[in-house]
Amino acid sequence: MRKIHLAALAAFLLVVCGGCGYRVGSLMHPQIKTVAVAPVQNETVEYNLTAQVRNLLCERFMVDGSLKLVDEKEADCIVYARVTDVRFAEVSWAKNDKDRDDIFLPNEWSVTLTIEYSVIIPGRVQPLVAARKVTGTANFETGPDQMIGRLNGVRQAAYDASKNVVSSFTEGW
Repeated sequence: MRKIHLAALAAFLLVVCGGCGYRVGSLMHPQIKTVAVAPVQNETVEYNLTAQVRNLLCERFMVDGSLKLVDEKEADCIVYARVTDVRFAEVSWAKNDKDRDDIFLPNEWSVTLTIEYSVIIPGRVQPLVAARKVTGTANFETGPDQMIGRLNGVRQAAYDASKNVVSSFTEGW
């Protein structure tokens, strides 16, 4: 008798929980199966961002797995992105001269990268996703080679922004 009660309770929970609106798997629109990433535009003075951001967007779409990444000619939708802003800020300071107490230089920085993106279905005038802005941030240390530290920080911020683009698009229905 106890087994029948447990089975009835389990069946009841399945029926009740099945109607809560939860989904397993991709949250994408069922008619959109493939995506392409158009060349990225850079509207900042920071160099080498276009290829880097496009590669990271492609990587994030492949990791996400909701859509198959294909060429623009075969895609159900195309992501157009442009980098609109890159900002740096000092996070922490270090003493520069051991003999003087008044000379400090920043040794840790924060970078914020802003990407505006839209998604277009080829052949349609109205965008699938109108222009949206996302940001990515990262902290980095300058170390002995300040340019390498800066480039790595920008790459980390671009990765974070790319992750936000993909999740905003694939989960934003």
